[in-house]
Amino acid sequence: MTETFARQRQTQARIAAELGEIGFALPGSLVWRTTACGRSGCHCQDDPPVLHGPYLTWTRTVAGKTVTRKISEDQQVRYQAWFDNARKLHRLVSELEALSLQTFDLLEGSNKRGSRPQEE
Repeated sequence: MTETFARQRQTQARIAAELGEIGFALPGSLVWRTTACGRSGCHCQDDPPVLHGPYLTWTRTVAGKTVTRKISEDQQVRYQAWFDNARKLHRLVSELEALSLQTFDLLEGSNKRGSRPQEE
């Protein structure tokens, strides 16, 4: 058990080090979208429609609501690393949570009733 625990501590230390290297992180998704404006007589209302765009949009959740903002390709280039950092942050947090659950089970046993396993 101590060898396994030592490996898990090493993994935790690696995750912590990687988290410490992450800079700014922008949550959400970048998506190219086309839209219809709704004005009568506009080409987007034709059959078949010729939609406006494509526009690069950044979508995220703020206070439980979806917020979408158009951004330029220059902004995408400038901030792409921040979007990448957010994905890396979520991946590392998920990895740390899974490792924590494994370590808990290792130290406390996987007894479903929550009591500590019998020492042998």
